[in-house]
Amino acid sequence: MRGRLLAAGGALGAAVVLGSALPAAAEEAGAAAAPTAPAPVTRCRITDPRLTEISGLVDVGDRTLVINDGGDEVAVYALDAACAVVDVHTVPVDPYDPEDMAVGADGTVWLADTGDNTGSRSTVALHALRPDGSASLFRLRYPDGAHDTETLLLAPDGTPYLVTKEVLGASAVYRPAAALAAGGTVALAKVAAVNFTLTGTPGGPVGRAGQLMATGGAVARDGRHLAVRTYTDAYVWPLTGSDVAGALAGRPVRVPLPDSPQGEAISFTADSRQLVVGSEGSPSALTVVPVPSAAAPAGTTAPRVPGPVPSLTDFSSSGLSPITTGLIAAAVATLVVWLGGKFRRRT
Repeated sequence: MRGRLLAAGGALGAAVVLGSALPAAAEEAGAAAAPTAPAPVTRCRITDPRLTEISGLVDVGDRTLVINDGGDEVAVYALDAACAVVDVHTVPVDPYDPEDMAVGADGTVWLADTGDNTGSRSTVALHALRPDGSASLFRLRYPDGAHDTETLLLAPDGTPYLVTKEVLGASAVYRPAAALAAGGTVALAKVAAVNFTLTGTPGGPVGRAGQLMATGGAVARDGRHLAVRTYTDAYVWPLTGSDVAGALAGRPVRVPLPDSPQGEAISFTADSRQLVVGSEGSPSALTVVPVPSAAAPAGTTAPRVPGPVPSLTDFSSSGLSPITTGLIAAAVATLVVWLGGKFRRRT
């Protein structure tokens, strides 16, 4: 049925649950592998024919909120513990390409309408859906041209951060340079970068290149950690206050994720202790993934000082492993084929 995102028990804001901190990140990328963590557990399987392209999710306790990558209106689906749709909240706005979501401390649901496979958008957008049923649209503009972005990190103070998706693994991190303006456009500023490297974890639709592409993100409800995922792995950083850029300069814990056809969605559990991940496809699984106390080499480097995203000409110094250079041509060719199949109307 269509209606509020809220279950009968109360507002989304009441679902904010403080939990204990996740284990600290490994000190060095070359640290010894951690003891084997508990195996991931499938929470439930999504079979609803409306949910074939899940690109974002948030665990709010007794409900899981999910969005599709596409559609002709903004729509947030609430799932119960069995992955059945129990509510749908819609806004009569035709999004370009929604890719990620987050829930603020006040219960506002934020959707990142930031996908841009063709690199043709002059602006991207954030949609805010409030518990009282009202909604706002905020437009953003990159300072250096269009980017395809599938990751939204909503800091505890409500500041949104966008992490770009790059075929070479060198993701740029942006945040608004001024206060958001409903109905207006605000410039973004580059504040950090994260360089993903090959990990050997299988999964995703583009082979090994999928190990380099940021496809989703989340901030824990207790505000102590944040996570960014690729098609194959999740990276978890400790967070102090709302300094997302500072957190990304540190060394993350890498968590290999279960093999999935197109994994783009990630959330912390409502108690902030574990991760929940999802994938496009039908049927698809919501899977709870424990975070170990230490990890195998993290597979990222994270320069704090903003700078240009490395191009093919300076790829060897971007922090990626040398073997990646030999895979660029194949990865790019594979990506072109994938984008051709994935591209939809979106204008």
